[in-house]
Amino acid sequence: MGGARILILLLAMSTIIRERVECKKKESESPQYRVIHSESDFEVRFYRETAWMTAPADDISFEKSTKNGFHRLFQYTEGANLNFSRLPITYPILTSIVLGAGPLHSSAYFVKLYLPSEFQADPPLPLPELNLQPDWWKSHCIAVRKFSGFARDNNIVKEAEKLALSLSRSEWANSTSTQSGYAYSIAQYNSPFKIFSRVNEVWVDVRGSETNGCISTLLAAY
Repeated sequence: MGGARILILLLAMSTIIRERVECKKKESESPQYRVIHSESDFEVRFYRETAWMTAPADDISFEKSTKNGFHRLFQYTEGANLNFSRLPITYPILTSIVLGAGPLHSSAYFVKLYLPSEFQADPPLPLPELNLQPDWWKSHCIAVRKFSGFARDNNIVKEAEKLALSLSRSEWANSTSTQSGYAYSIAQYNSPFKIFSRVNEVWVDVRGSETNGCISTLLAAY
């Protein structure tokens, strides 16, 4: 009986979280950007300054780290902050992969949630036990590759490799940047309860600015 009750409780909690996430998703914000260049398999975007809330995670698994980080970020949006403010959920959920043993492999992860516009300038401080930290991004350029399905441990490196190959054959060859300390990031735009028509992206920083079309100054000189 005890096991059955626990299972029922877990299912009930899962349903509540699902309803909250889906409800928030309907009116969610995303960081604004401008497409600088577009090809069949990738595009380059310019993002202006933005503020994010970040959850560091050191699990070996991308999936476990993302789940762990999002759980803490979701608590933050539900009022686990010093202001007891409830924040609208935003998308994407971004998991940044820290440089590890190989150029596309990880030693750690940072799970990030874009802060809604009304909280961009002054985000509520998270409760200390959540181990979250605000992260302010400067304006910068990002190369993006879309892919469908679920982002898993067994496919994110392959998708990142495909983006790297596409960039190597383009005018952005040798212009990717690891100044942020991240090899690449995986952006997920759907709740885990959505099965079909899922949208994910691989993000890689590229050097340059909006004024020069996101082309690095080194590449432009060449």
